[in-house]
Order: sequence, then structure tokens, then C-alpha cells
Amino acid sequence: MTLEEKQQEIIDEFSIYTDWMEKYEYIIDLGKSVKTINEDLKTDDRLIDGCQSRVWVASEFKDGKLFFSADSDAIITKGIIALLIQVLDGESPETIVNADLHFIKDIGLQDHLSPTRANGLLSMVKQLKKSALLAMR
Repeated sequence: MTLEEKQQEIIDEFSIYTDWMEKYEYIIDLGKSVKTINEDLKTDDRLIDGCQSRVWVASEFKDGKLFFSADSDAIITKGIIALLIQVLDGESPETIVNADLHFIKDIGLQDHLSPTRANGLLSMVKQLKKSALLAMR
């Protein structure tokens, strides 16, 4: 599945729900299914700066592609990182660095987060792209 197809799949999923309480429940459910980071990888260097909650992300570069795992101490934040991983997992570093993650705007996510959570979302995107840049070296 291409990056664009993965984004469209999320947009289609979110269009099923009519109000934001249902969409938040869906995000929370996604958080329960994220590939969880190993406990020994929950180190300060894997914490995302700028998030109100504690969010850890690990990446593994294998066969020219990046694979992510994550965890958070807040269930909604765990769902948000799960959305990002759903789109970016298994993509090449170049694809990740150049990705226009328009699904965030298309589903209205950033508009329905508190300012601190919206800043955290941007920090998550930056961290995933930074992982891709490091893998390109």
C-alpha cells in the first residue's frame, strides 16, 4: 500500500464517524493496537520533546525501510502516534522525509486537539521525520 493509499484509508475510516467523541474513541482504539516499544527502549533519548504526555518512539531500519514502535502514558496520545505509524511504518526514509501528511488536516485532527496536544502532534511528526533523516546517512 502506498503512503497516499494509507492516508486515504484513514480519511475513509474517520468519515464513518459523525461526531468527535466517536472519532476520539476510534483514536483510543488505535492506540491499543500500536506496535508497542520494548520496555528497555523507553529511554530519555527516545522521548519526544514537546509533548505534554510522555511518548517514546523507536525506529528500526531494515531492507531500506523504517519500522516504528511507540508507547505513551496517555491513551489519546498513544492513538495519535499510532495514526502516524500506520501511515509511515514500512516506508523508505526518503518517502517519510518528503511525506505531506495531509490526512491530519483532512480528518480535522489538529483542529480538535488542545493546543498542547496539537504541539505534541507536530513534535511527533518532526521526530519520525528526524528518524528518517538519520537513517538516510
